[in-house]
Amino acid sequence: VQLQASGGGLVQAGGSLRLSCAASGRTFSGWIMGWFRQAPGKEREFVAAIRSSGGSTSYADSVKGRSTISRDNAKNTVYLQMNSLKPEDTAVYSCAARASGYNVAQSNGYPYWGQGTQVTVSS
Repeated sequence: VQLQASGGGLVQAGGSLRLSCAASGRTFSGWIMGWFRQAPGKEREFVAAIRSSGGSTSYADSVKGRSTISRDNAKNTVYLQMNSLKPEDTAVYSCAARASGYNVAQSNGYPYWGQGTQVTVSS
Protein backbone atom coordinates (compact mmCIF):
# COMPACT_ATOMS: atom_id res chain seq x y z
CA VAL A 1 0.00 0.00 0.00
CA GLN A 2 1.37 3.39 -1.00
CA LEU A 3 -0.10 6.53 0.53
CA GLN A 4 0.33 10.09 -0.69
CA ALA A 5 -0.90 12.94 1.47
CA SER A 6 -1.51 16.43 0.15
CA GLY A 7 -3.43 19.59 0.86
CA GLY A 8 -1.38 21.12 3.63
CA GLY A 9 -0.36 24.74 3.67
CA LEU A 10 -0.29 28.00 5.56
CA VAL A 11 -3.60 29.30 6.82
CA GLN A 12 -4.70 31.93 9.31
CA ALA A 13 -6.37 30.96 12.55
CA GLY A 14 -10.04 30.33 11.97
CA GLY A 15 -9.45 29.15 8.43
CA SER A 16 -10.00 25.76 6.84
CA LEU A 17 -8.01 23.15 4.98
CA ARG A 18 -8.88 19.86 3.37
CA LEU A 19 -6.21 17.21 3.41
CA SER A 20 -6.29 14.33 0.97
CA CYS A 21 -4.60 10.96 1.07
CA ALA A 22 -4.49 8.93 -2.12
CA ALA A 23 -3.89 5.21 -1.74
CA SER A 24 -2.66 2.67 -4.23
CA GLY A 25 -1.38 -0.85 -4.27
CA ARG A 26 -4.15 -2.91 -2.73
CA THR A 27 -7.87 -2.91 -2.19
CA PHE A 28 -8.50 0.44 -0.52
CA SER A 29 -12.10 -0.05 0.44
CA GLY A 30 -11.30 -2.71 3.03
CA TRP A 31 -8.77 -0.67 4.99
CA ILE A 32 -9.12 1.42 8.10
CA MET A 33 -7.65 4.84 7.33
CA GLY A 34 -6.25 7.19 9.93
CA TRP A 35 -4.80 10.66 10.18
CA PHE A 36 -2.08 11.48 12.67
CA ARG A 37 -0.05 14.61 13.30
CA GLN A 38 3.27 15.49 14.82
CA ALA A 39 4.30 18.94 15.94
CA PRO A 40 7.95 19.90 16.48
CA GLY A 41 9.24 18.50 19.73
CA LYS A 42 6.08 16.51 20.36
CA GLU A 43 5.06 12.93 19.91
CA ARG A 44 2.86 11.81 17.08
CA GLU A 45 -0.81 12.00 18.01
CA PHE A 46 -4.02 10.59 16.65
CA VAL A 47 -6.35 12.94 14.80
CA ALA A 48 -9.10 10.88 13.18
CA ALA A 49 -9.88 7.50 11.66
CA ILE A 50 -12.54 6.00 9.44
CA ARG A 51 -13.44 2.36 9.00
CA SER A 52 -13.77 0.63 5.68
CA SER A 53 -17.50 1.12 5.36
CA GLY A 54 -17.15 4.82 6.04
CA GLY A 55 -19.93 4.69 8.57
CA SER A 56 -17.76 4.62 11.66
CA THR A 57 -15.43 7.48 12.47
CA SER A 58 -13.30 8.42 15.46
CA TYR A 59 -11.79 11.75 16.43
CA ALA A 60 -9.34 13.08 18.93
CA ASP A 61 -10.96 15.40 21.44
CA SER A 62 -8.70 18.20 20.24
CA VAL A 63 -10.29 18.22 16.77
CA LYS A 64 -13.78 16.88 17.47
CA GLY A 65 -16.43 19.22 16.17
CA ARG A 66 -13.94 21.03 13.94
CA SER A 67 -12.83 18.22 11.66
CA THR A 68 -14.50 15.64 9.45
CA ILE A 69 -12.88 12.52 8.04
CA SER A 70 -14.40 10.94 4.97
CA ARG A 71 -13.47 8.56 2.21
CA ASP A 72 -14.24 7.98 -1.42
CA ASN A 73 -13.57 4.32 -2.13
CA ALA A 74 -14.10 4.83 -5.85
CA LYS A 75 -11.18 7.28 -5.85
CA ASN A 76 -9.08 5.41 -3.27
CA THR A 77 -8.88 8.62 -1.29
CA VAL A 78 -9.49 9.65 2.30
CA TYR A 79 -10.04 13.26 3.29
CA LEU A 80 -9.67 15.31 6.42
CA GLN A 81 -11.64 18.55 6.41
CA MET A 82 -10.38 20.84 9.13
CA ASN A 83 -12.26 23.98 10.10
CA SER A 84 -11.75 26.69 12.70
CA LEU A 85 -8.05 25.97 12.66
CA LYS A 86 -5.95 27.03 15.62
CA PRO A 87 -2.20 27.67 15.91
CA GLU A 88 -1.95 24.52 18.00
CA ASP A 89 -3.08 22.53 14.97
CA THR A 90 0.26 23.29 13.35
CA ALA A 91 1.98 19.99 12.59
CA VAL A 92 2.93 17.53 9.92
CA TYR A 93 -0.16 15.49 9.12
CA SER A 94 0.26 11.92 7.93
CA CYS A 95 -2.22 9.38 6.73
CA ALA A 96 -1.96 5.73 7.61
CA ALA A 97 -3.67 2.46 6.74
CA ARG A 98 -4.38 -0.77 8.54
CA ALA A 99 -6.37 -3.87 7.69
CA SER A 100 -8.27 -4.23 10.95
CA GLY A 101 -8.24 -3.53 14.65
CA TYR A 102 -10.24 -1.95 17.43
CA ASN A 103 -8.06 0.80 18.83
CA VAL A 104 -7.77 2.93 15.73
CA ALA A 105 -6.06 5.69 17.72
CA GLN A 106 -2.89 3.69 18.27
CA SER A 107 -0.30 4.60 15.68
CA ASN A 108 1.66 1.38 16.10
CA GLY A 109 -1.29 -0.54 14.70
CA TYR A 110 -0.83 1.02 11.26
CA PRO A 111 1.77 -0.69 9.06
CA TYR A 112 1.43 1.72 6.14
CA TRP A 113 2.19 5.43 6.25
CA GLY A 114 2.28 8.33 3.84
CA GLN A 115 5.01 10.95 3.83
CA GLY A 116 3.06 13.72 5.58
CA THR A 117 1.94 17.19 4.64
CA GLN A 118 2.73 20.34 6.60
CA VAL A 119 -0.09 22.37 8.11
CA THR A 120 0.83 25.74 9.56
CA VAL A 121 -1.74 27.92 11.26
CA SER A 122 -0.75 31.50 11.95
CA SER A 123 -2.27 33.52 14.75
